[in-house]
Amino acid sequence: MPDSKIINSKIRIQFLVLSIGILLMLGKFIAYLITHSNAILTDALESIINVVAGCFGLYSLLLASKPKDEDHPYGHGKIEFISASIEGILIILAGIAIIGKSTFNLYYPSAIHKIDVGIWIIGISGVINFIIGQIAEIKGKKSDSITLIASGKHLKSDAYTTVGILIGLVLIYFTKIIWIDNIVAIACGIWIIYSGYKILKESVGGIMDEADFTLLEKITANLEKYRKPNWIDIHNLRTIKYGDKLHIDCHVTLPFYFSVKEGHNEIDEMEQLIDQVFEKKVEIFIHVDPCNPDFSCSVCLQSACNERKIPFDKKIIWNLENTMQNSKHGKNQ
Repeated sequence: MPDSKIINSKIRIQFLVLSIGILLMLGKFIAYLITHSNAILTDALESIINVVAGCFGLYSLLLASKPKDEDHPYGHGKIEFISASIEGILIILAGIAIIGKSTFNLYYPSAIHKIDVGIWIIGISGVINFIIGQIAEIKGKKSDSITLIASGKHLKSDAYTTVGILIGLVLIYFTKIIWIDNIVAIACGIWIIYSGYKILKESVGGIMDEADFTLLEKITANLEKYRKPNWIDIHNLRTIKYGDKLHIDCHVTLPFYFSVKEGHNEIDEMEQLIDQVFEKKVEIFIHVDPCNPDFSCSVCLQSACNERKIPFDKKIIWNLENTMQNSKHGKNQ
């Protein structure tokens, strides 16, 4: 799918998330005004976060879709991590507020009315949240959008919270024990805080360019599988994500006697192998190092080389540990 279609599709999904979030928020607050249930208020407060986070998410996707410019040579994709961080913080604050109010009402309870109406409204909203959350998360993973993934996880977390709230409301309906409402709300608040923490941790990792070891393992496995004798060594392999844009760079050691054209052709082949790991093209920057016959020969796989100074010692397996090392592999005579 062309980039423009992917971008438009992500924006449409996020707009859908925001629109439905607004409608569900209104419905939940109506349910709270009818019932005065803290458990329902928990769901309603989280819906405010859904809407605010949805606005941030939509803005971040619109900004991330802008092309590179002089001020942002790598594009605007990092805004998605910032948006997800804000969403995580807001979720945590909502959880704290829910726990605070529910704890207060354990000591100063308030009357609850028309629980059956609340059960229906909250139940329907929970089903809708789960469906939209699943769509957003699947689309986010397919398009490498942390904004959509965060939105999807948040909505699904909201749906799981709703299940707990519904169980509590049903118990209250049949037992008439009011304090169950606050206990359910506190439990949901704790779950909401945990969900917000996970989103915040992942987004901060993206801002800090945390290494994606799973991705790096895929790259190294493909390079090791198809490596050529001319590719003497690879080291300092790194990945950086800018929203859905991925940048990869590394250092590759080639024979020192290669012409510029020969070296360029070898790097082209290596870039094609890295591209095979992904469904779309990525930005790859490969720095070429010339081999040092007094050092590199010990790990060079070329069987016939007129420039060899020392005998072959051992093959360096291109795995995660070796390729991420920030120095050449080899051995002095």
